Amino acid sequence: MPWNDNANPGPWGSPPSGDGDRREPPPKRPRSGGPGRPDGPDFNASFDRLNRRFRDMFGGPGGVRPGAIAAIVGAAFGLWALSGIYVVQPNEEAVVTTFGAYSRNEGPGLRYHLPAPIERVTKVPVTSLQRLDVGGATQGALPEESLMLTGDENIVDLSFSVTWRVSDADRFVFTVRDPEGSVKAVAESAMREVVGRTPLLDILTTGRGQVQTQAAELMQRTLDSWGAGVRVDEVQIRSANPPQQALAAFRDVVSAQQDQESAVNEANAYRNRVVNEAKGDAARITQSAEAYREQAVREAIGDTSRFNAILAEYRRAPGATRDRIYIETMQRVLQRSNKVIIDGKGASAPIILPPDVFRPRTQAAAPEVQASAPPEPQPQTRAAQ
Repeated sequence: MPWNDNANPGPWGSPPSGDGDRREPPPKRPRSGGPGRPDGPDFNASFDRLNRRFRDMFGGPGGVRPGAIAAIVGAAFGLWALSGIYVVQPNEEAVVTTFGAYSRNEGPGLRYHLPAPIERVTKVPVTSLQRLDVGGATQGALPEESLMLTGDENIVDLSFSVTWRVSDADRFVFTVRDPEGSVKAVAESAMREVVGRTPLLDILTTGRGQVQTQAAELMQRTLDSWGAGVRVDEVQIRSANPPQQALAAFRDVVSAQQDQESAVNEANAYRNRVVNEAKGDAARITQSAEAYREQAVREAIGDTSRFNAILAEYRRAPGATRDRIYIETMQRVLQRSNKVIIDGKGASAPIILPPDVFRPRTQAAAPEVQASAPPEPQPQTRAAQ
């Protein structure tokens, strides 16, 4: 069927045939609330009422009303004034500037400043530790940062980290434009200078602590000279290795160095043990000699005192003193020897003694053969007793 064929009325009916024919108006829709349809909000009526109110306030025969202007200005001023309220967190310090110039510092809490553009606030984390890595991190190494020349003209692959914090908020804001980049540049420069004065073997073995301390001190001096308001807490070397081509040889050197230190420690331990034993023996011998000397001196002093006492007694009674000395001497001699006492009176034949009498004394004293003898002089009687 062609598009302009009007013979077929189609599903919508026939078009009007002449001027006198009029199209019937479409059926009217039932109003809201009519039968068969629930009531609903009339949005058109609401918008109409709102438009009438705005026209009454800002337009109308007399123009814009002054009260409306004052209300708008007051609301705008109130919002502008409230925009100056801000909160400083416990780990932060706020730096307030007035027209770009430093004004004051504010601590943690709810604070207020004159709204922009009069005053502006920059919040700085002053208690939070900041860390940056030089020479590569977990994602991979950076040879342009990690390769350094040592004091003995060797190359070391060194990566380290720097822990720092803000010590002066206003200097930090106004002096340093790129804080992290500046601290990283200073850290790399300081580490290269310290490594350039240190031999490679010290960096790989026992000199790491000294390198870290010197690098941190040099960084702090440089940042203080800039007035950056940054404090360096720690510089820590994460890895320090020789170049990959010479890694095996340097490991052998480190192993030999450790063996040398172990041998030296063992030798020192043996030396200390031998020296201490010798010192102990020398001290013991010295103490024994001093004790013997003290004993000999005191015995000599005692013998001298005893001799002087005997001499004084001898001068008063020479005979009695001689007899007493003789008796005491014989007592000391005879009490350590075997004694046989024989009475010679009335003996007509040789006296034969048993051989046991002359044997050395044991713990059980040898029996003494004693015959009845006549009384002897006083000194001999005392000796026999």
